[in-house]
Amino acid sequence: MEKVMKKILVTWDFTEISENALEYAIRIAKAVNNEIILLHIVKKKEEEDKALEKLQPVAEMVFQKYNIKPEIIAIEGSIFSTIGDFTADEENHINLVVMGTHGIRGMQKLTGSWALKVIASSKAPFIVVQDVPPQKEKFSDIVFPINFKTENKEKLLWAIYLAKFFESKIHVFKPLETDKYYLKKINANLSFALKYFRKKAVDYEIHTAEKSGHFAEETLKFGKKINADLILIMTTKGIGFSDYVFGAQEQYIIANAAKIPVMCINPRTDLTTVSYVIGGFGG
Repeated sequence: MEKVMKKILVTWDFTEISENALEYAIRIAKAVNNEIILLHIVKKKEEEDKALEKLQPVAEMVFQKYNIKPEIIAIEGSIFSTIGDFTADEENHINLVVMGTHGIRGMQKLTGSWALKVIASSKAPFIVVQDVPPQKEKFSDIVFPINFKTENKEKLLWAIYLAKFFESKIHVFKPLETDKYYLKKINANLSFALKYFRKKAVDYEIHTAEKSGHFAEETLKFGKKINADLILIMTTKGIGFSDYVFGAQEQYIIANAAKIPVMCINPRTDLTTVSYVIGGFGG
């Protein structure tokens, strides 16, 4: 049976920020041998053909410049549901979504919450970017925040996957916690992660926040300090309307002022066993 090529989906809106997302996607696609899809969402069905005409020269330019010919798709729908539906369709073989965002500027929190709402609709993980990629080709330093939640284990799949393909160092970052109950859970998650990092020969370091409280803020401060290439986070399980309006911690990280790319993984009920999480990507 012929092996199906996995694909990286780039959300495309003909802006500079989507061009930045495409550049990141191309780097990742070359490293992990994935194909690329450019997805543009239109408001009306009759606008699809015109959008495809606009996408065609973009695809040609990418092929001429990078020797990668992206698939182009225009679909009628809403950004808040169509991207999630597209990634959920197993026939599309989406491995990852790369999306650009302008972050939160002043009181414009809807921009940050917009990104979070799109991410929460998808089963596939997202990498959210704000700026052009740096000159270096790899995600050399990845921040891996770890707390007391059991969903931390789901991030291991992608941390190991990225470390394998980009020869990354994983910077495990834990909160400064004094509560014995939460400290026990954090240490259990830490031990679990380190066990599998060692098993897969992942290069890692352990760091602790300088201050207690507001772990997201401490994570960003640390990421900026080490000039991180990526921050790997989980989204809140069962995220609701109040999170979009008042801001979940991941919204704060996604729209960070340092413009560090953020990989967001949604909790999944089908990743229930250690063997799937750790062995699911092979190697």
